[in-house]
Amino acid sequence: MELLQKELIERPTAERSPAKLGEAVGLSRSTIFRHLQASSSASVTNHDLELRGQIQSVALEMRSYGYRPITEELHRRGVIVNHKRVLRLLRQDNLLCLRRQAFVRTTDSNHTLTVYPNLGRGLVLSNINQLWVADITYIRLQREFVYLAVILDAYSRRCIGWALSRHIDTQLALAALRMALQTRTIQPGLMHHSDRGVQYAAADYVALLQEHKIQISMSRTGNPYDNAKAERFMRTLKYEEVYMNDYETLAEVLASVQHFIEAVYNRKRLHSA
Repeated sequence: MELLQKELIERPTAERSPAKLGEAVGLSRSTIFRHLQASSSASVTNHDLELRGQIQSVALEMRSYGYRPITEELHRRGVIVNHKRVLRLLRQDNLLCLRRQAFVRTTDSNHTLTVYPNLGRGLVLSNINQLWVADITYIRLQREFVYLAVILDAYSRRCIGWALSRHIDTQLALAALRMALQTRTIQPGLMHHSDRGVQYAAADYVALLQEHKIQISMSRTGNPYDNAKAERFMRTLKYEEVYMNDYETLAEVLASVQHFIEAVYNRKRLHSA
């Protein structure tokens, strides 16, 4: 194949067809084609490896950077690459989770509203609509935080209500609850469990639960294990969807969360569990 390499170097590009190269070195056109294809694949692979190394270097050096700032930094270093390719390689190498997450408090239990006992401890579930669990988490964008409220059916683990907002208030929690109420038929004895946050203890929220004759249960102070099912869902959402993206707008988060809950978690992930 040394003669073939010589021909590739010396011949003009227009004359590097498999047929002409085959005539020059005495090999069949198919053999020439396979060699050229293998050489091209090797070149692409080597380029990917080099690019991956450059991306990893920036990601590890600039741990607060998302994929767009990493792309801009690569451009400054003379590496021309599309931001979508950078995002793909960062996902493959699990490098989108490096930035240190700011802590955002989502549970404010320092209030004078009525706090309800934990009625869900030791509850044995046998069907859906016996216990709903609720929780709120934050999602970081490049310039702000947004908040997600969810309600899960504890038996099926299906997410039956959710809402997203820039404001962590009672209206956010109510929006998720209203979706759940529209999704499910209320059964006698249904219980709603949450933490002691002001959103869940608020008069409007409690009134809506009582209007539908739903029992109210709240976690003990400082005990996240009392709401483990909801906490587990939030962790799954973060690691399988949120941390894999670098959101700029609320609309991007909305589309991402909706797809994960409705197309992935409720339809596919639960069936494979």
